[in-house]
Amino acid sequence: MSYAEDQMDKSRKTFGRRCAIKKIALGIAALATALSSKPSKASSAQRIIVRDAGGTEAEIFKDIFYKPFQKATGIEVASVTSEHEPSAQIRAMVENNKLFWDIAAISSRAVLSLTARDKVYLEKHELENDRFVSLMPSQFRSPYSVGVNVYTTVLAYRKDAFKGRPLPETWKDFWNVKDFPGRRALRRHPCATIEMALMADGVAAENIYPLDLDRAFRSLDRIKPHISVWWTSAAQTEQLLQSGEVDLLPVWIVRAYMAMKAGAPVGFSWKQHIYDCGEWAILKGSSNIQACRQFIQFASNPERQASLAAYGGYGPPTPDAFQYIDSKQKTDLLTYPKNLQKGIRSNDLYWLKHQEEIMERFNQWMLN
Repeated sequence: MSYAEDQMDKSRKTFGRRCAIKKIALGIAALATALSSKPSKASSAQRIIVRDAGGTEAEIFKDIFYKPFQKATGIEVASVTSEHEPSAQIRAMVENNKLFWDIAAISSRAVLSLTARDKVYLEKHELENDRFVSLMPSQFRSPYSVGVNVYTTVLAYRKDAFKGRPLPETWKDFWNVKDFPGRRALRRHPCATIEMALMADGVAAENIYPLDLDRAFRSLDRIKPHISVWWTSAAQTEQLLQSGEVDLLPVWIVRAYMAMKAGAPVGFSWKQHIYDCGEWAILKGSSNIQACRQFIQFASNPERQASLAAYGGYGPPTPDAFQYIDSKQKTDLLTYPKNLQKGIRSNDLYWLKHQEEIMERFNQWMLN
């Protein structure tokens, strides 16, 4: 999902667009330098370049997907990292016919934004009948993408802050500062935050979309004075949990698990989590389409997807993966049926259509 700049009036909007164009150009230039200033060297079909989110995700993907694929096929996998949501970079690369990636792990929302309009920036994978890809539920794949992992936002809290007291489980609890006192943090972005505000106000999960923005912002007005930190990155949430700077906040579940593994007394609730899917997508015009398809087939093997369980928080998109996962681990995973059904799927199409207007309204609200 792309992140809009604060836009208060016409002149600031124009300035923001110019800055965005400059940022895209600089980002592509940086990628070009990192890859010897040449388009994808996977042109020999013996090397593919994969974009991922970097950090821990890159290390996990390297162990589970990249190295084993290279060993099995002889096709080298080189990974690169980009900004959190690289839709603009992908558009620029395709439009300029200079690809520095062959395939990217991106959100399903990014996939939709790159394929739902007149110009399509991704290749069709044509793997619908593949023995592994076909096992994946339709909500985790499209003609242009195949799921790699399912992720979600959950309500996390410090156990020591609630020792001897009821634990917060829902967004209504998060909004209830009287019965669940504590320092709070929220994401400085409307995506998922709006949905939380509506559920906190009593809207049933099945009635969240289309978003009732007036009701959501009235709900946000009530919690705003009680927010100690407005977080902007996943790494920040992990640090907040580990340091104990805040007592409860919404986080991506992987970060909650990381804080727990680091020894922080952290717990979380599966109730009303808001999930989406990360997916493999081949860039339009890649000279290594067949190698990329081979990689997707390899990564979609249920037994290989089951390896994600060891890292906590990552949900394999293929149900068949659970037959290869230890029974004690299954219930800790997002896509374990009982956990998945407690959440709602973020409506990517709705956000694609309304993101700009909601972002502008949210930024204005933050300034008030």
